[in-house]
This record gives sequence, structure tokens and C-alpha cells, in this order.
Amino acid sequence: MTFPSPNHGERRDGQQPELIVLHYTGMADGPSARARLCDPEAEVSAHWLVHEDGRTEALVAEDRRAWHAGAGAWQGRGDVNSRSIGIEIVNPGDQPFPEPQMAAVEDLLRQIMQRWHIPASGVIAHSDLAPDRKCDPGPRFDWRRLALQGLAVWPVEAGPDAPLAKSLDAIGYPPATDDVRLAAFRLRFRPWATGPEDETDRRLAAALLG
Repeated sequence: MTFPSPNHGERRDGQQPELIVLHYTGMADGPSARARLCDPEAEVSAHWLVHEDGRTEALVAEDRRAWHAGAGAWQGRGDVNSRSIGIEIVNPGDQPFPEPQMAAVEDLLRQIMQRWHIPASGVIAHSDLAPDRKCDPGPRFDWRRLALQGLAVWPVEAGPDAPLAKSLDAIGYPPATDDVRLAAFRLRFRPWATGPEDETDRRLAAALLG
């Protein structure tokens, strides 16, 4: 199989994929995104690119370290690129994700999770690991839909009213200001919520640890 992106390297320290990071491309269309992800001067890539019509392209072999996550951390560990598989979803960032595309993402997740024995808790957003600089795949991405199929996590019911910071630490969010971490958490679990932290935030975060 031929992989068109030259932007990859060895996974460091013998690490294997234990996370899947979902992104949106933030570009006008699929061809533009593909060109950038395969441009050696751009120095960015992903293992997979999912187009609006559901077409899925492998850009980097899964056993290689693609350059998609950048600076960030999850569950207290950095170099997320060495321990993850990156999926770029064609979307400019302000549009709904079409049904064929969502179905393709789901099929791809099932295959990757099975190949590498990655649990639902290992499927995260780019905004989760880099909350101070990233917001993708954004508020329009349907995380609950994935969770109902066992492809991501979602709080089934509210948990105790526990301190939010401690819950976010335990879930895996990296250090950042309280408002930045709250925004990242809400992008996934309360995408249209506004205002300061409230009891719903705290209970939902605690429920993820239950």
C-alpha cells in the first residue's frame, strides 16, 4: 500500500498507538487539506483523511509517527504523536459533518480500535490534549453519537458535585487556566454552554470517572 504523505517518523521509545485523536482540517475542501498534509514543507500530517462524501484515505502508515497532535499532553504524558493515530476530518470548522462522513469516521474508528486494542476512553479530540491552542473537531461534532456505539465516552448520568479541576485532572486534561480547560471540556460534552463553571459541568465531569 502506498502512503502519500512524507511527513512521519519512527514512534519514539517503542511506543504503540493507545489513543486516537480526531481533528477537523479547518480548510476549504478536501483537496486543499490533502495537499497540505502531504506537503513536506508543511511538516504536518495524519494517518487518515475522511472526506465529506465518506471517502477515506490513508496518508501515513499506522505504525509510523504522523505529525498531527503537536504540543500537548493527555493523562500526564506528552509526545502524543508517538502514542496515537490521527484522523483528519474534512471540515472548515463552521459546518455540520455530513452523514456519509460521520458513518465513515465510525467505521474507521471501529477498525483502528480493534487493530490496536484502543478503548473508547482513548478516542479524544485535538482540543482535549491542547486546550490552550486547539478547538477541533469543534462544537458541531457529534461525540454522543460515537459514544452510543462504544466509540467514545459520554456521561450516562450525572455524577456527584465534585470539584471540576480534580475531575478534569483525572480524566486526562493537561494543565491550563481554569477557563481554558472548562472551554475544552464543554466543546465535547456541553458544546453550546456559556458562562462560568456550574453544577452541570461538575456533575458531568465526575460522571466520566464513575
